[in-house]
Amino acid sequence: MRYVMIKKLFQKPTIQWPTKFKHKQERATDERLVAFYGHDLPDANTPISEVEFVAMDFETTGLDPHKNGIITIGLVPFNLNRIFLRQSKHWKVRPQEKLAEDSVIIHGITHSDLIDAPDLNEILSDILASLSGKIVVVHYRRIEREFLDHALRSRIDEGIEFPVLDTLEIEANIQQKLHGGIWNKVKGKKPKSLRLAQSRRRYGLPDYTPHHALTDAIATAELLQAQIAHHYQPDQPIGDFWL
Repeated sequence: MRYVMIKKLFQKPTIQWPTKFKHKQERATDERLVAFYGHDLPDANTPISEVEFVAMDFETTGLDPHKNGIITIGLVPFNLNRIFLRQSKHWKVRPQEKLAEDSVIIHGITHSDLIDAPDLNEILSDILASLSGKIVVVHYRRIEREFLDHALRSRIDEGIEFPVLDTLEIEANIQQKLHGGIWNKVKGKKPKSLRLAQSRRRYGLPDYTPHHALTDAIATAELLQAQIAHHYQPDQPIGDFWL
């Protein structure tokens, strides 16, 4: 496989998330959000090799955060060298709406699996404690960011914001560097699939059974480790990556 070193991931101003968190804390009213925003985040210039991450994945009842809800959450803390499986967490969540048959077919979670599950509001303190002070890593940020934001707005009338590294967007940038441009198009080359499983295979990572929140969180953590190891320098600042 041909590798490239990519110095700058996104050509736009670096978001100053530590400053943004201070402003969010001042405006938050729910005590759980106040505590969440009160935890220190790494400075934008911190080398990515020194950052503590937590990979997060949701299974949902559909793809529209305004109509659908979260039914499982998987979290696993890690850094670029290790994945801390003993500290991983997985929750089932009782949705506010009926499960659609097509979503059950995808993730295999039924009404009976969730009948005794807590509402998201009941486990919010534990979720935020697991995320506090860490940089969240996801594969396709719109799902985790928008679903969690909308879920909180519908329950406590406050949304949530947090920095993320999106392995899908990182892989899109890598594929564009490798296979984009007019010359590659003339040669018939085009960027490859950005799905989680296909992206992992390019780095020799094993296939896992999909559509389980914790398994997909672990898979996402491993993918980020591989992406950084093959295409970036460990001393690159986290501000080059977070969104």
